[in-house]
Amino acid sequence: MATVIFFEKPGCGNNTKQKVWLAASGHTVMAKNLLKEKWTAERLRAFFGELPVAKWFNPSAPSIKSGEVDPTTFDAETALEMMLAEPLLIRRPLMDVDGVLRVGFDADVVRAWIGLNEAKPGDPDACPVCRRSEPCPDKTTSHSTKPASGQVAG
Repeated sequence: MATVIFFEKPGCGNNTKQKVWLAASGHTVMAKNLLKEKWTAERLRAFFGELPVAKWFNPSAPSIKSGEVDPTTFDAETALEMMLAEPLLIRRPLMDVDGVLRVGFDADVVRAWIGLNEAKPGDPDACPVCRRSEPCPDKTTSHSTKPASGQVAG
């Protein structure tokens, strides 16, 4: 299984579910605060690959939701400048597995890339024994409310 460096907005419910899903799939998650990371345009740009510039943006960012920022109007250089000035604009999560970089969490893409359990945490089938969202260290005998030790690192 993979070690995933997972750049997130702390407290984001979706990012929390994604980390739990990765851990439940056997990956080690190293969570980092996307908002406090020291980004450069070059480093940030590498996560976006061939995606169109508009897909680099977080559609839930307040300035995008309000209409103040329209991601479809920016070239790559301007988009990166804006994201460096306002990291909430960056689509998340940003993930790094052995130098392979991805943005966003499309379950099918992540499954093909590094592997992902079919059952999404929170689904009734996430744990067939106790139906909880966190991974069970041993699905037949251990069903505490805490995730397995070392599964999600902060």
